[in-house]
Amino acid sequence: MKILVINGPNLNMLGKRPKEHYGVLTLDEINSLMLKNASNDTELRFYQSNYEGDIVTKIQESLSSIDGIIINPAAYTHTSVAIHDALEMFSGPIIEVHLSEVDSREDFRKVNFIRSVSTKTFAGKKEQSYIEALKYIEDILRK
Repeated sequence: MKILVINGPNLNMLGKRPKEHYGVLTLDEINSLMLKNASNDTELRFYQSNYEGDIVTKIQESLSSIDGIIINPAAYTHTSVAIHDALEMFSGPIIEVHLSEVDSREDFRKVNFIRSVSTKTFAGKKEQSYIEALKYIEDILRK
């Protein structure tokens, strides 16, 4: 099974961002942790961009070549109808991930354009959110 893991803006700066929200691991370390926790039949493809249009293009290019998406849209969670619309075209499971508990943070973070097209959301457990999302999507894709 092929799973695309998409990370949005500023996630390339993990390890330098406020640790109380984002933990201490870098994005490369989170990706390595996911690889270690992936099943033998899982192929993970990682993509990070600070640009909304690039994320939209990556989703569009992957519509017929992957089985599932794990996405941490980061700040675009709260602003991007374009990412929502691109994800809406994908027919497989879409798992939304956040390192922090975005629903309990600032009021502007309570707006979420991604949730309505997501199969499930994992949030608030730092890197463990990614691991739980991975196990969940693997289970779905095996059925």
